[in-house]
Amino acid sequence: MQQVKGVVARAKGQPVTVETINIPDPGPGEAVVKVQACGVCHTDLHYREGGINDEFPFLLGHEAAGIVESVGDGVTGLEAGDFVVLNWRAVCGSCRACHRGEPWYCFATHNATQKMTLEDGTELSPALGIGSFAEKTLVAAGQCTKVDPSARAAAVGLLGCGVMAGLGAAINTGNVSRGKSVAVIGCGGVGMAAIAGSALAGASKIIAVDIDDTKLEWARSMGATDTINSKGIDPVAAIQALTDGNGADVVIDAVGRPETWKQAFYARDLAGTVVLVGVPTPDMKIPDIPLIDVFGRGGALKSSWYGDCLPSRDFPMLVDLYQQGRLDLDAFVTEEIGLGDVEAAFEKMHDGSVLRSVVVF
Repeated sequence: MQQVKGVVARAKGQPVTVETINIPDPGPGEAVVKVQACGVCHTDLHYREGGINDEFPFLLGHEAAGIVESVGDGVTGLEAGDFVVLNWRAVCGSCRACHRGEPWYCFATHNATQKMTLEDGTELSPALGIGSFAEKTLVAAGQCTKVDPSARAAAVGLLGCGVMAGLGAAINTGNVSRGKSVAVIGCGGVGMAAIAGSALAGASKIIAVDIDDTKLEWARSMGATDTINSKGIDPVAAIQALTDGNGADVVIDAVGRPETWKQAFYARDLAGTVVLVGVPTPDMKIPDIPLIDVFGRGGALKSSWYGDCLPSRDFPMLVDLYQQGRLDLDAFVTEEIGLGDVEAAFEKMHDGSVLRSVVVF
């Protein structure tokens, strides 16, 4: 066992604290990773606010890259010194989704068996099974995806959650391809990644929707062809006006609220696709939509977990695109901060001044 510093949420809505964490030596199928960088994702704030579950205390952080320090018995294909991006979908290889050749839907993803603890032995719940707002963390070996070791950790670590969620929502879930029109509602980190993914896939029209002009400017730099500030206008009508009155082929809701999902539903073309990638809270309900509208408009209503990604396939490919200069992951890194700055980073989320604050060790 070894001791490191980590960011802990002890109680619902309370400020996080930096505390001493006990990290067990890796057991069978496990790995200890020395974290180099970890993005501050809105999901971590959801954990702190009790929006995921009430299994406090939480060891926050899950969007990370680092170096494997040690591995446990039975681990193959991973060794000390490997540069990895951590993922929260450790594919089991044996569930019904994996057996039918769809491992990106794996229904039995797994985490480390042992528990990291506070100094007094209190067991911690690691965010998304990772807990990487810490100098080191214990994960399942399957949560480590090897990528090009020359890549910048602060940038490629963001593939661990938000950037992959957005890119995948467009490319994997929404099947955005050459010539399609796309609208993205919500231009935070995930929405911006959906815009970048749509541009990468060759979409002909990419419409960014938000209530913040600064974010809309950022969206243009990521590949948006048109922007809509929906603070004072109906975004559905505005999207239709930009698509010959038809609506977009794919509309991605990166906010995850009933009102934005309803906007996405009506802003798509006939037989178009709605993708929900923004995370709603448990109390939210689908708005009152006539069932005949669901039937009559056709198309698909999808949710996107982790961008329907397969980390072993998608992470190395996207890192290669980043290294080639074809995917600007650096643009998502607004600031690099220290471990003690996570609470302040949560506050910056509310004022929209950052895409990602990234803790760098």
